[in-house]
Amino acid sequence: MKKTENKLEKPASAPDMTNKQIEKEEIVISEDQLSRERRQILEAYKFVNRAARPRLKGEDSKLIKKAFEFALEAHHGMRRKSGEPYIFHPIEVAEIVAEDMKLDAVSIAAALLHDVVEDVETITLDDIKREFGEQVATIVDGVTKVKSDKYAIDLSISQQAENFRKMLLGLSSDLRVIYVKLADRLHNMRTLSSMNEEKQRKIASETIYIYAPLAHRLGLYKVKSELEDLHLKYVNRQAYDDIANKLQETKAARDKFVEDFIAPLRGRLAESGFKIRIFGRPKSIYSIHNKIQTQRVPFDQIYDLFAIRIIIDKDYDEDERNKEKEDCWRVYSIVTDTYLPNPERLREWITQPRPNGYESLHTTVMSELGKWVEVQIRTKRMDEIAELGYAAHWKYKTYGKYAGRTKESKTEVFVFTPKGKLIHLPVGATVIDFAFEIHSEIGLKCLGAKVNTKLVPLGYELHNGDQVEILTSKQAKPTNDWLHYAKGTKAISKIKEFLRAERRTIIEKGKEDLAGKFAQAKLVWDEPTQTQYRLYLNYKTNANVFYEAGLGHISYKDVESFKKYLDRKEAKEEEKLRKREETKEVVEPKKDKKASKSEAIIIGEKTGIDYSFAKCCNPVFGDDVFGFITIHEGIKIHRNDCPNAVNMRANYGYRITGAVWQAKQEEQFITEIKIVGNDRIGIARDVTQMISSDMQINIAGLNIGVTNSNIFEGHIKVYVRDIQHLYGLLEKLRSIEGVVKVTRYDTEDNWEDLNG
Repeated sequence: MKKTENKLEKPASAPDMTNKQIEKEEIVISEDQLSRERRQILEAYKFVNRAARPRLKGEDSKLIKKAFEFALEAHHGMRRKSGEPYIFHPIEVAEIVAEDMKLDAVSIAAALLHDVVEDVETITLDDIKREFGEQVATIVDGVTKVKSDKYAIDLSISQQAENFRKMLLGLSSDLRVIYVKLADRLHNMRTLSSMNEEKQRKIASETIYIYAPLAHRLGLYKVKSELEDLHLKYVNRQAYDDIANKLQETKAARDKFVEDFIAPLRGRLAESGFKIRIFGRPKSIYSIHNKIQTQRVPFDQIYDLFAIRIIIDKDYDEDERNKEKEDCWRVYSIVTDTYLPNPERLREWITQPRPNGYESLHTTVMSELGKWVEVQIRTKRMDEIAELGYAAHWKYKTYGKYAGRTKESKTEVFVFTPKGKLIHLPVGATVIDFAFEIHSEIGLKCLGAKVNTKLVPLGYELHNGDQVEILTSKQAKPTNDWLHYAKGTKAISKIKEFLRAERRTIIEKGKEDLAGKFAQAKLVWDEPTQTQYRLYLNYKTNANVFYEAGLGHISYKDVESFKKYLDRKEAKEEEKLRKREETKEVVEPKKDKKASKSEAIIIGEKTGIDYSFAKCCNPVFGDDVFGFITIHEGIKIHRNDCPNAVNMRANYGYRITGAVWQAKQEEQFITEIKIVGNDRIGIARDVTQMISSDMQINIAGLNIGVTNSNIFEGHIKVYVRDIQHLYGLLEKLRSIEGVVKVTRYDTEDNWEDLNG
């Protein structure tokens, strides 16, 4: 048998041995082996073509074929340490790009060519640009630079971290640089067995430190999971094999459990008209290992070894976005009607997707065997985005969080600490955001920063690849201005938390200081007097007064002026009362246009006296009430438990008169309700339906808002017949799913001026 000798030597410049596992030894290869390899190479190329075919158009097939032939010629004679022809590596990388990432023809061509400029001295980037165009050349250049550049910002940064920094800088040219590099790393991890043990651990460690987190941030779930599993395989083979063997041993029982669990769901979903795919998705070996380590339990006590995934197999038009969400919630309703859900384990990412574009509805339910099972609900489009992340952008350009985005409009920025640790932040993030991301205490003491060794202010906006060193000071602390600098929720939340705590401290100090000034002026220190002082200073709350006092903005002279004001006011009131007593004046209050014409209230044992209901407490028939004589608006009817009652009785007792209800009248009373609960789709509808349809109560006003923590709070004005009618409404509202608290709403801020 004829044999051909191929002497292969590693090129002089091959810095990244992750890729360049090229054999230096002289290798003798038979014609039969070469023939088999040619067939295998051709079959591998055909597989790439088949994986790419659904997305190819125009001249795409010709571009991929041309790239394959060019790479085949460029890598002719090269072999990896495993002994196989080197061309298998770029073909396998192209397969990952086509099959696992579902990218375009340009990406596949770049994957096939990603090593030729580095490996072949006679081929330049200009050659690639001339033969394959600007986009392919840009990607090849980006991947090549990641592997070959040798400089670093700082000697303390590892070479791999510096390479990654440069790869992130490639984002500004084309995001596909990173996808091809991730595919390159994944194939190297798949073929890592040919390396020595020390090299395996080094490359595996770089992978878990840099590439797996990046795949996660880009939403490449399959790539991330495989990289993590392969990392564990090479750094802790015993743990990897132990979990893999136990998963295999329990597979039959697990498959039966999954089938028994999904059988009733499959039937009920089909009856409801859904075309679905439903199956069990096993957790990765790496994630199971992490649970064993963090929860400190053996394998057989880990119950969530898999999740049930329900995919609505339907293509929705662009204008059916709401219908897509509604269908997910309909499926959720069927699942929770079949199995008891754990309300604390509901995760909703369809209204507000995760930063990497992930959309899904997760719930955890109790199976008939008494085990908690996670169920993931999503549409076909959502599932592709969940598996492919940002790569699905090439197919779904008008959907979701990435609608209309180009490669220049990314959602995150990646920066480094002085020691090379990767930090990801939202686009537009500043030095303040970086400081709080490192540690809350560092954020609270942040004075400024050095970005790429240059001093910058707190509001400096960070860019991909920046290396950031935070400068701190014991004297530094957050101010309101910091809220203008911070862009991320973590920094904003911590700054607000600090400012609130500082405000509380200042308020307590001010309250104590003001109490001392009141005592010095011989003024009573009680809530009614504090409220009067607040009204005198024209502040909205007593806390605002205490805060100003804590800042040193209220002096003893200010308190003295208030005392003189009270003395003058008391003298005037006493003079008016004295004159009335002398002339036996009968008080005939000025009629209010809004005064009640009914006989519902008896004032001081008299009927027919005009009155109106106070807006601060909105009395209804059946409340214990009293009358308060205003100077210009007649008698106001207040509840005995009105928030202003203590103040009125303490300071204006002579203007209070008795009031009782007569026999019940056919009259409607307006009152306000405060309702608080956990926000969910349809809760506002359920609340209004309960009031209007079920209770047949008219709504006079409605204001419902939602906080950042998904807590909704509503203020609703309604018409009720009496106190029992009101109590019945409150009880009904408390029964609505998600409602936490329902109360009658009163406020001092609605109290009419005593001289009104």
